[in-house]
Amino acid sequence: MKSHYHPPVKRSVEIAGHKTSISLEPIFWEKLKVAAAKEGVPINALVARIDAERIDADVPPGLASAIRVWLAVRP
Repeated sequence: MKSHYHPPVKRSVEIAGHKTSISLEPIFWEKLKVAAAKEGVPINALVARIDAERIDADVPPGLASAIRVWLAVRP
């Protein structure tokens, strides 16, 4: 049986023409990939949208945290 527990994996994404690295556990990378496919957008576009939403928050979290929260609360 495959464990869901795994250290974060760092990957590069491009937001507004700038590359940035994000460290997420593999389960969150997989959920992000599925969410992007469901919405018909590339992962970079979805991450850019999450980034814009987090910047508008009263107390903006880090991008990796924002992605995890977004994945947890989305319908």
